[in-house]
Amino acid sequence: MALSMYDLSVPVFTRGLGQLTHLLDKSLAHAKANGIDPATLVDARLAPDMLTLAGQIQRASDASKLGTARIAGVTAPSFPDEEKTWDDLVARIAKTQDFLVSVDRALIDGHEDRAVTIKTREGEATFTAQRYLLQFALPNFFFHVTTAYDVLRHKGMPIGKMDYLGKF
Repeated sequence: MALSMYDLSVPVFTRGLGQLTHLLDKSLAHAKANGIDPATLVDARLAPDMLTLAGQIQRASDASKLGTARIAGVTAPSFPDEEKTWDDLVARIAKTQDFLVSVDRALIDGHEDRAVTIKTREGEATFTAQRYLLQFALPNFFFHVTTAYDVLRHKGMPIGKMDYLGKF
């Protein structure tokens, strides 16, 4: 059986966001147990020119909701990047997951050749929906999920590869 565009997008994004929530939950528990202010984690970053943990989560949210919306030919909800607390970040992920599961499979499957145009620093780039998903949306999403993991790990949170990958 061939994989469908829907199977390669919505469940993958939803699972990745679920693992991101798991990473946040485990890190929050550790922070509370060890007297670490979670606000210091929300604002943490790997390097001065990189986004904070909040920024990484916002971009993972955007990558998944915009990626899904673009291949489905629908408009993604707009979430302003105003998350300042741990609870705000978890709520952002949940709102994103709610949107993802609301997208009808029929809007995605069978539309692999739909044109997707995005704005870039150089102008615009146009892809087929399939190429956009596989070569831009998924790699972009996992870059930000992985970087959020890296920020937490760098700040001493006791998370590991299996926390990132999750249960099978």
